[in-house]
Amino acid sequence: MDKKKIFITSQIPEVGINLMIKKGFQIDIFKGKNQIKSDELIKRAKDSSALITLLSDIVDKEIIDHLSKTKIIANYAAGFNNIDIEYARQKGIIVTNTPDVLTESTADLTLALILACSRRIYEGIELVKKRKFKGWAPKLLLGKELNNKTVGIIGMGRIGYAVAKRVRAFGCNIIYFSNNRNLVAEKAADAKKVSLSELMKRSDIISIHVPLNDKTKNLINKEKLELMKKDAIIINTARGEVIDEKYLIDMLKNKRIFSAGFDVYQNEPQINPELLKLENVIALPHIGSATFEARNKMSELVAKNVIAVLSGKRPITPVN
Repeated sequence: MDKKKIFITSQIPEVGINLMIKKGFQIDIFKGKNQIKSDELIKRAKDSSALITLLSDIVDKEIIDHLSKTKIIANYAAGFNNIDIEYARQKGIIVTNTPDVLTESTADLTLALILACSRRIYEGIELVKKRKFKGWAPKLLLGKELNNKTVGIIGMGRIGYAVAKRVRAFGCNIIYFSNNRNLVAEKAADAKKVSLSELMKRSDIISIHVPLNDKTKNLINKEKLELMKKDAIIINTARGEVIDEKYLIDMLKNKRIFSAGFDVYQNEPQINPELLKLENVIALPHIGSATFEARNKMSELVAKNVIAVLSGKRPITPVN
């Protein structure tokens, strides 16, 4: 009997690949330097029993129509907005993701961005590297302390709560906006649920942790951004499309808020060049889950989902 084939659109950590090889599956990996093109994806995946994708791989109806043998699309990401979930369901294809395992790494990076924006770390690095540092001065790169600041968390799920615990340790006050109350966060981090408008008005630091869907797309629009304090900081490690990026850039350019930290962008991997010109912006290349621990766990979970489905069992983390 022919081995069941698994096509992976990019090289992922070996831990997951080795698990699938041990189960006797045939592994085909796209090893191109750039992101795989849709025609190449179709060519390589059309006879596969499983397809493992990245968040950057768009799996639309056209691609799904070619996956006649595919039982599962396993997304190597917590998000899954890159896949037409409903159409895959209609075609009898299970879709899975990798939640939970990247919570701590993303929360760590969020805290790093909060600290970097608050203390103007990037500007300080550039000052030193460009040999413009002339010595200590009373008003050199004045930033903000976190103690007693109000942090507004948009989306109090796993990552939002992990961020709340971290900033609480710095003496911050926590308010949050979420569809549902998080009683654990309210008790452990003394977080208080408020409306989105109130959060935008009251927060010294705003951190976004919602998935991208029809309700959250452009959630932080011009109207909401206008409510921010003049010295506020906003951090986005969720999805670029959640914010009206163009209007936020205008606010940053005109110093209508203090600073912003980005790990995600509207047209990723293309980044608005205006954003990159601003000194009060820290821009990272979508590395929220980029730790050895998180990426290995993601690889392992992706593999376990594939193994389960191809063995006739229920997937561990289904999304459809």
